[in-house]
Amino acid sequence: MTAIPYWQVDAFAARPFAGNPAAVLLLDEWLPDPVLQAIAREAALPATAFVAGREIRWFSPAAELRLCGHASLAAGHVLLTREGGEIVTFHSREVGEVEVRRVTLGYELALPAIPTSPGDWPEAAHLLGSPPREVWRSADRYNLFVYDSEAEVHALAPDLAGLAALGNDQFICTAPGETTDVVSRVFVPGGGTGEDSVTGSAHAALAPYWAARLGREAFTASQASARGGLLTCRVDGGQVWLGGQCATVVEGLFYLSG
Repeated sequence: MTAIPYWQVDAFAARPFAGNPAAVLLLDEWLPDPVLQAIAREAALPATAFVAGREIRWFSPAAELRLCGHASLAAGHVLLTREGGEIVTFHSREVGEVEVRRVTLGYELALPAIPTSPGDWPEAAHLLGSPPREVWRSADRYNLFVYDSEAEVHALAPDLAGLAALGNDQFICTAPGETTDVVSRVFVPGGGTGEDSVTGSAHAALAPYWAARLGREAFTASQASARGGLLTCRVDGGQVWLGGQCATVVEGLFYLSG
């Protein structure tokens, strides 16, 4: 029987039961992909981060993910707490290097900036239940639906089944915030998530848009999900730095027989 070090971390959260939960497992060597997928399914969290050496991979209960911001922040929190130091740099097969570093209040995570450009998607806008002022889209399935007010974003009641039929996209609904500079809600029904609690990768798309609109590189953001989450966002060339705290809620061993 193999015992794998295991953590459950609430990322982008100053306390338990907020932010977005992720599992983190530290491997001596890579297990077969079907085993990794089975572990993620057993963990039954929005994302599970597997780390072998400094290579990182992310799985939802249904599939491997190309990129997962909150699980990367959780993995950085685990390693920096366990090993000390100020910076940990992971290598991803899909997106290259992913860096997490300590800051005065929590951590900062560096992700590749995701550029978007003005577009249109009437079918998706209709399924969100309220017409946005603007639509911005990327080549990587990240779609911004921009509203005038935080109240409009809170009031959205999208047709999740209808959105899921459009594909495995992120539907990112955003507006100027009331207590933070920017507010958002993120729906990923095609990936089996429904509404995501806090989405790091979505903010890699939100940050360049809002930095240009606000006329400054750094701003505060909140994700208005049921659990809620707070982030800082900073654009630095082709990278986006996302800041937040983490709360460890489970630490133990994951037993793998055979």
